[in-house]
Amino acid sequence: MHPQAYNWVARHARPNAGAVLDLGGRDINGTVRLLFADATAYTVVDIADGPGVHFVADAATWTPDREYDVVVCCETFEHTPVWPEICATAHKALRPGGLFIATMAGPGRPEHSGVDGGWVLHDGEHYANVKPGPLRRVLLELGFGSVLVDQQFNPSDVRAVAVK
Repeated sequence: MHPQAYNWVARHARPNAGAVLDLGGRDINGTVRLLFADATAYTVVDIADGPGVHFVADAATWTPDREYDVVVCCETFEHTPVWPEICATAHKALRPGGLFIATMAGPGRPEHSGVDGGWVLHDGEHYANVKPGPLRRVLLELGFGSVLVDQQFNPSDVRAVAVK
């Protein structure tokens, strides 16, 4: 995970966050889990099994098991064409007033694998950088408020924070 992405989450992480859901949170090249050390629960959903993964499922179609206070999704959207559905899952999973924090590769970031973090995509692996405008539009259409979307260059990250 790029330090800028980690720092974005750190800037918006709430102390005593309550229950945290990490969508796509399998640790391939870093995790934000330590930023939520005081969380009452930290649940990880990922499409593949790995250390710390609680539910092996596609976050685009997974049904939340409870309400969460914070949902994070870091460096995942560029690896799936159905990232808007993951935003919808985040919205469903959040309690009213809950916080959604996301980071993803923006325009200009080189392709990289969601399977192993390397610079070569595996056969059939999806990759597409996410633009800030469409992300903002999706979050607003889902009913998120206080939506902040920005773009960081070098590396090119798109980052968002929104409240349900």
